[in-house]
Amino acid sequence: MSRRAETVRRSATHGLLSLGLLLMTAPFLWMALSAFKTTEDLAARPPVWLPMTWTLEHFRDLFTVLDLPQYFLNSVVVATFVTAGNLLFCSMFGYALAKLRFFGRRPLFGLVLAGLMVPANLLLLPQFVLISRMEMLNSYAGLILPFLAGAFGVFLMRQFMLSIPDELLEAARIDGASEWFIFWRIVMPLLKPALATLAIFTFLGSWNNFLWPLVITNDPDKYTLPVAIATFAIDPTSSSGSNGMLMAGALLVVLPVLGVFIALQRYFTQGIATAGLK
Repeated sequence: MSRRAETVRRSATHGLLSLGLLLMTAPFLWMALSAFKTTEDLAARPPVWLPMTWTLEHFRDLFTVLDLPQYFLNSVVVATFVTAGNLLFCSMFGYALAKLRFFGRRPLFGLVLAGLMVPANLLLLPQFVLISRMEMLNSYAGLILPFLAGAFGVFLMRQFMLSIPDELLEAARIDGASEWFIFWRIVMPLLKPALATLAIFTFLGSWNNFLWPLVITNDPDKYTLPVAIATFAIDPTSSSGSNGMLMAGALLVVLPVLGVFIALQRYFTQGIATAGLK
């Protein structure tokens, strides 16, 4: 009876998890399938899941009507620099908070925790005023600088660095190693799981960022991919804009993020587990 109950319990758990997975992936599947639907299929009532006729017209419109390579390059540049900046600065700040002893370390870490509680939209106006006064509107610098370091990244790196034995660092100091040498040659190689985790979160947030690029750019040449696709697809003056183009563009936006996640999945899982233990 106990073995049968365990089998029933396990089957019920797997069924609930499968149902949850289906509910989570349903919007993505709908988006991916809608990218290949004709205009008639998109307007069908009741809605149809599978396209009656598969078509690539929405992707052709994206490449022929939009300057898609330029927008893709803008997103790559912004997401790459933001991710690299977070990996560098958050690691340095996290190392200082976790392994160095200095006056004001605890209050400073308290400010980092407070930063985690501030909604991002609340910072939109002061960031816009600051970037405007620095004359960085419609520029890569304006898109990148406000996001080169974040409270979440600092917190994640600090929590992971707490797992590094202090004895290892003290031994390096006794041998005459400088703090820079310890950080670059000892600590950083041990941070691969945490760095992969932070890279995924940061790249995902920067790549999909829509509101900030929309606010500070009015030059189409500086549009990122989400802004360009959404602006064109819902433009009532554009004869080529459509929901199908929006779905095709959204699919193109999602694919690079999926590639990064799949490539770093092993490190991502390990980094989340280790940071969570702390």
